[in-house]
Amino acid sequence: MLLTITYRGADAPDLGYLLHKNPEWPQTLDINFGKAHVFYPEVQQHCCTAALLLDIDPLDLTRGKEGSKGGGSKNLGLFDYVNDRPYVCSSFMSTAISKVYGTAMSGRCEKRQALADTALDLCTKLTMLPCRGDSSWLERVFGPLGYRTEFTTETLDEAYPEWGQSRYVNLSLRGTVRLRDLLRHLYVLIPVFDSRKHYWIGDAEVDKLISHGEGWLENHPDKEFITRRYFNKLTRYTRLALDRLDNGEGGAEETTEEPVVAEFFSISIPEFATDAAEPFVPLNTRRLTAVLSALKESGAQSVIDLGCGEGNLLQLLLKEKSFLKIAGTDVSASVLERTTEKLKIDRLSETQKSRLTLFQSSITYRDKRFAGYDAAAAVEVIEHLDENRLGAFAAVIFGEAAPRTIVITTVNREYNQNYPGLVNGRFRHGDHRFEWTREEFRAWAEKTAARYGYDLRLEEIGDRDEQFGAPTQMGVFIKCS
Repeated sequence: MLLTITYRGADAPDLGYLLHKNPEWPQTLDINFGKAHVFYPEVQQHCCTAALLLDIDPLDLTRGKEGSKGGGSKNLGLFDYVNDRPYVCSSFMSTAISKVYGTAMSGRCEKRQALADTALDLCTKLTMLPCRGDSSWLERVFGPLGYRTEFTTETLDEAYPEWGQSRYVNLSLRGTVRLRDLLRHLYVLIPVFDSRKHYWIGDAEVDKLISHGEGWLENHPDKEFITRRYFNKLTRYTRLALDRLDNGEGGAEETTEEPVVAEFFSISIPEFATDAAEPFVPLNTRRLTAVLSALKESGAQSVIDLGCGEGNLLQLLLKEKSFLKIAGTDVSASVLERTTEKLKIDRLSETQKSRLTLFQSSITYRDKRFAGYDAAAAVEVIEHLDENRLGAFAAVIFGEAAPRTIVITTVNREYNQNYPGLVNGRFRHGDHRFEWTREEFRAWAEKTAARYGYDLRLEEIGDRDEQFGAPTQMGVFIKCS
């Protein structure tokens, strides 16, 4: 996934000042879906090119982030692992532009402010831009903004010309434009050509669209098409944004904070505060707090986090001196690498390091390393397993590892009725293989507890709907004495 920006003019290397990236120092920045590399393949007096290259791990995307949500279907398993996300210019690139070039997007440049305010001869090239539908939309979208558009595509397979052309294009845009405007155009318009957004679509995205579209989108002849595709045809947000554009409302204050990565399908799942006068506490924070409380209540001195992700629960466990032995395991090695970075293990004291163990493993296969802990936690993990593998999970964790206490949280499917984006049975995350009602979770939990000799306590986490319950359900299993 590659984006290049070329500036042709006197003192062209000053492009580095405008982008706040030194041409002499290649940089690598961590983004929560991978890494972004910034380098300059060409630096000459009258021509300078900056490149932004994204390196994305599709397996990490499938795992998602702790507390992330998304839509999808249990039938999308193959797409989760075999997909075009690491290669195409998609919403991930928009996120990277905001993260890496955020200051340039704001138009601020202390050392070359006059240049930042000047329309420059700029050419940008996007590799592998998905162009679903008619490629004439490339000109219709970018042409009114003053760009000369050129693109190339390839035959899907020369041996089978009847298959036609690829749906991906290599796009070149050239125009005389301020750098800040170019970046804002790209931020908004790249997702227009790709339907698989990886971030939440909600009211905050309306603010972002209005902010980055200020000064050009409200006058674009195809603003309705752009807005509708930006919001992936979600009518509520499309209408809200168009009303604000028509009324000349400005956007929210510019931010370089990157969106939370969720998955490949955009939906809206708002979090609800219990009372407008109380501070808002995200559902994931409440979930982790409830799990931590159950673990502390159990009196456990050693805990293993099954499917630990990037270590959000591990962070909390490390702060509690009562837990003398802590372990985290995950099926993804690259996720564990990020866990190591997030926990700053290299900076921990020797005492803290001695308490913590991380290892790669699958919770549906026997592993003697799972044993020897007083308690185990699986936070929003079981729904990522195929339902026919739950028996293996129970046999491994309840039967062989058999800790005194097991805490499991999972989605309450009934509560999805409160999420406007979850229609027609869509799941909260693209990697969910199932989502249970309260009765379904109770039935599985009671059956599992009885089979392996555990007492069971069920709890609900999050704001409770009178009809549909709370968004998260938790089972606390305690070994019968």
